[in-house]
Amino acid sequence: MTSAAETPAGAGRPRSGRGEQTRQLILDTALRLFRERGYAETTMRAIAKEAGVAVGNAYYYFDSKEHLIQGFYDRNQAAHRAAAEATLSAERDLAARLRGVLHAGIDVNEPYHSFAATFFKTAAEPSSPLSPFSAESSPARQAAIGIFREVVEGSAAKLDPELRRELPELLWLGWMGVVLFWVHDSSPGQRRTRRLIDGAVPLVDRLVGLSRLRVLRPALRQVLALLDTIRRDD
Repeated sequence: MTSAAETPAGAGRPRSGRGEQTRQLILDTALRLFRERGYAETTMRAIAKEAGVAVGNAYYYFDSKEHLIQGFYDRNQAAHRAAAEATLSAERDLAARLRGVLHAGIDVNEPYHSFAATFFKTAAEPSSPLSPFSAESSPARQAAIGIFREVVEGSAAKLDPELRRELPELLWLGWMGVVLFWVHDSSPGQRRTRRLIDGAVPLVDRLVGLSRLRVLRPALRQVLALLDTIRRDD
């Protein structure tokens, strides 16, 4: 059962063709203003004015600025999956699939790099609903982990069953590290981030391969147990 905190913004509201166009217009306008003015300085009233809709109409589709960002997260994950389709359809090698998906994620996020740093100041707050680890971000987070599950499940890699189950989330956590690096990457076209991906993927692939060795299985179990421990609230 999905809790209210895990329900995407506006999920229970009717989505007529015209209504969906209005919703997308509001979201597109908000993202443009976030880039131009910054997240903190952009109000729902300003978004509504720029979009040419009533303030009440803006709040009908998005309860708050935070819900607008959740709408962006949802759309961003769908775009990431679409951008990764060619790689996921053509490749069975784990490293090639992972490299293609990571580069596709950077491609999709590139238009938002100019305001990513200012937005990150808000999203980095542990209590912020905009955090990728928050309950509010759960739908987008699960969609992102799902992309990495496709990376693993569609590959020809022979994996320990426990690692196969947990690897998608571990890869997503690694992706969060790449995104953080990308946010602060001021190199032209964020080429340092591209080099990071190209250098890290072979290492990940090698570690995954080595995990099949009997001598490393105790260490693997420790890593998976640690992951299970940090998931728990108690």
